[in-house]
Amino acid sequence: MFRIESAGSRLCDRVVRREVLRVGGLACCGLTLGQQRLSTAVAAGTSAAFGRAKSCIVLFLMGGPPQHSTWDPKPSAIAEIRGPFNPIQTVVPGIQIGELLPHSAQVMDRVALLRAVSTGDNAHSSSGYAMLTGVPHVPPNAENANPGAPNDWPSMAGLVQHLHQGRQLLPASIRLPHHIFNTDQSTWPGQDAGFLGRHSDPWLFRCEPTARDWKGASFAVNADVPLARLDTRRTLLEQLEEQLRAGERAGRAGNYSSRQQQALDLLTDARARSAADLTGESDAARDRYGRTPFGNTVLLARRFVQAGVRLVQVNWYRGPDEPSENPCWDSHTDEPNRLKNVLCPPADQAFAALVSDLDEQGLLDETLVLCLAEFGRTPRFNPRAGRDHWGPVFSIAAAGGGVQGGRVHGASDRDGGQPAEGLVRPADVTATLFHLLGLDPATEVHDTLGRPFPISRGRVIDEIL
Repeated sequence: MFRIESAGSRLCDRVVRREVLRVGGLACCGLTLGQQRLSTAVAAGTSAAFGRAKSCIVLFLMGGPPQHSTWDPKPSAIAEIRGPFNPIQTVVPGIQIGELLPHSAQVMDRVALLRAVSTGDNAHSSSGYAMLTGVPHVPPNAENANPGAPNDWPSMAGLVQHLHQGRQLLPASIRLPHHIFNTDQSTWPGQDAGFLGRHSDPWLFRCEPTARDWKGASFAVNADVPLARLDTRRTLLEQLEEQLRAGERAGRAGNYSSRQQQALDLLTDARARSAADLTGESDAARDRYGRTPFGNTVLLARRFVQAGVRLVQVNWYRGPDEPSENPCWDSHTDEPNRLKNVLCPPADQAFAALVSDLDEQGLLDETLVLCLAEFGRTPRFNPRAGRDHWGPVFSIAAAGGGVQGGRVHGASDRDGGQPAEGLVRPADVTATLFHLLGLDPATEVHDTLGRPFPISRGRVIDEIL
């Protein structure tokens, strides 16, 4: 069963927090998007594809895939740079990608590649912060950085949650199957709502989709908790809330009450349970996405957007058995073997399945799909047959929601080490995402001092729209 978690609401009494989590977790519910913000967004509707996407699925391949063996092969480079894998032709004449992505090659007519993305940051935590928020980390190259000022800009998911709050069954933004953390267990900054406050945090739906025959999970009460007991717990929470009101600032307890109510609604509403239950999918669909941790969560993301969730962020599953020397896509050692046997097959299958499945269901035009990471890998292999962190240039893929497929924007140099043309910064990625979701990047939010800030200072990437 899923656990529904908030990134940071701390109560004075730890027992109270534990008891609340037992009945379903903390929901995100709070301020409503004001009419001024809405009119600002509508005024931007003259630009290409503005508001085309009703929802967005972000596939975050944490660790950093090598651009040379995935979206930006360099067949003319020397062996120490190009690696052991060859490029293959896609369904779009003239566009080649790495041979480890054969499924993706067949949907490239619906995918746009950005081959000159750059953070200029070589640390997982700080470069990840830039990609998830569109704002550079201060200072750059800060590994094992944690959330908090001055690096408390809200994530893309947090801003979508903040700007689409109101009375709704499912939250506007969801992350799954876990948060992003480094090997030392430090949590990356840029995954929550930052200075907007805990009530705007995107929901974190934890699950462990590891078994091949995993049947998914649902919003459900444990078998040993009958509805009568749930009603008792609801009464208990109401009593605890009265105590909270006496000790907390005005308004905070009200937000907490809204979270309680939404969590309880999720436990008892059949629609919510259905959205998170993969048993509603056919065996053919399960096999199409791949019965892998990544395939399961990508399929679950599709179900969530069909149920009305605006943004779903799927983080690459970091299981307990990941090797410490090259976990996830962080291929410092033995990269060719990791790519061929562990990483590329499930990623390639799930990404291509999502794009083609959405297209066949008539949903791709209104669903933006982004496949990205915190950075890429060094042009040259290191002595351990791996590549190291590289923020100067890497590639990401986009499809649907107003994106023109069959396009390549930008290019890296001959070694895949520096941008050559069409430079894209993280802020440009966030600006484009918001634009396609119908939010003018100039839309303002306010920090804790009431100062206004645009949700993105980037440029909408019109070349792929």
